[in-house]
Amino acid sequence: DKVLPELIEPYELRAAKLREFLEDVKPSLCYDIVPLADPFGPSVTDPDLQCLVVSEETHRGGEAVNKKRLENGLPELALYEIQLMKDPEHSQNEEEKISSSSLRQRLLGTLLQPPRRDPALPLRPYVIGLTGGTGSGKTSMAKFLGQLGAFVIDADQLGHAVYAPGGPAYEPVVAAFGAEILNKDGTINRKVLGAKVFGNQEQLKRLTDIVWPKIAQMVKEKVREADAQGKAVCVLDAAVLLE
Repeated sequence: DKVLPELIEPYELRAAKLREFLEDVKPSLCYDIVPLADPFGPSVTDPDLQCLVVSEETHRGGEAVNKKRLENGLPELALYEIQLMKDPEHSQNEEEKISSSSLRQRLLGTLLQPPRRDPALPLRPYVIGLTGGTGSGKTSMAKFLGQLGAFVIDADQLGHAVYAPGGPAYEPVVAAFGAEILNKDGTINRKVLGAKVFGNQEQLKRLTDIVWPKIAQMVKEKVREADAQGKAVCVLDAAVLLE
């Protein structure tokens, strides 16, 4: 959830809140608030810094800062460790401490803006792209949305069907990569094919240039099928949707 920009407040707003906090704590305090462009920021380059406030879980980060400072010819910082406050209202799947990650997690599922009408697209079905890495919960979410009445398109299933004998990518893939990728029964051996493209960007692109347009076409056919069934919402579960 940390990579979703919609769930992260703008820097100007965060800086303003911090400034308000510092002025409440001690109006005479002198301070600089700077954006961090990397994990270390000015902590490894500023010769005037003397102390770094860390928590138990960021203590190792403080040690990494001091290692970098020594490499840069700067004196080590004193590491002052503070205890983190616990959130009495945290749920079972949230962090125990008061955390912005928990706040962002609570925002997940919130409609941040109404769906935008695109005149080039039909009103129905409304197609939702569901993407993310292995273990991110795509399958569970797709199942949940399916139970609510959405038409679910599983790109993994289409990915298997596209390679099957008679499938749209079968003949082009065999022509491109040779008969050695075939099993005795004529099906494509995905492990042998995978070994041919693994670590080879050129060969991988050659394969995806064949397969992905075919899968995209199959997806469009499935969307038309959802429309024919009168479904209002269509969910496309695809790990490489953005690619």
